[in-house]
Amino acid sequence: MLAIILALVGAISYGVADFAGGVAARRSHVLCVVAISAPASLVLAAALAPFLGADFDHDALVWGALSGVASAAAFTLLYVTLAIGPMTVLSPVTAVVSAVLPVAVGVLSGEVLSPKAWLGMALAAAAIVLVARGGEEAHSRPSAKGLGLAFVAGVAIAAQLIALHQAPHSSGLAPLIVGRAVASGILLTAALLSWRKLRGKPLAVVPALVAGVLDELANMFFLLGSRSGLLSVTTVIIALYPAATVLLAWLVLRERVARIQQIGLALAAGSVSLLALG
Repeated sequence: MLAIILALVGAISYGVADFAGGVAARRSHVLCVVAISAPASLVLAAALAPFLGADFDHDALVWGALSGVASAAAFTLLYVTLAIGPMTVLSPVTAVVSAVLPVAVGVLSGEVLSPKAWLGMALAAAAIVLVARGGEEAHSRPSAKGLGLAFVAGVAIAAQLIALHQAPHSSGLAPLIVGRAVASGILLTAALLSWRKLRGKPLAVVPALVAGVLDELANMFFLLGSRSGLLSVTTVIIALYPAATVLLAWLVLRERVARIQQIGLALAAGSVSLLALG
């Protein structure tokens, strides 16, 4: 049950972080956004380390660094994707892709699921697909570029989650700290190399900071949840994060939530209950 709760809180954190990052990328250049959000997430991870522990052994360094490379790509691609929009469609697309690979890794590595858990995962997959459908209006249908970026962003997110899970369970927050340090280094270097292009661009400081802090909290909840439960189940619950993004896009940006997406949100709630029972 603890793993389910941690993953659910992580999903909410991811969803709100993605919304904030997408809003920031609409107001500013994406490199300006990630140059703020990535270091903010690193500061938070380092601040939490004394309380949750961090053992920087060899495997934690390697898997943390790999997660950082994937995280840098995920940060940038996801925020560009959500800036293109519509968020109510493209966020769930990234979730579908980001869930498939970790679930496959978990099942192939020998994780055994109960019938209720399998049913819950099936409902979660259906929920993600329904939320991703969007409405019939032209403005609710994503462009080919948006869909392509959403797919690649989903692969990057999946790679990050898998790398974090592969790090030793005794390493505490070390993989997160190393990963964020690597991601911050990559993104700040990219921003410096593009300084002339970025100079004079508006800065969306507040939403970028919110995105970075909540994304790091979500990563922490995922890491702790996957260590106390199954990777396959934790990942599926984490992949429900578009529910928060869709609701915020509806409430704040007035993006339309189609009836089929509302059904998907209801299925998402049912899937969490079944996964908890399973």
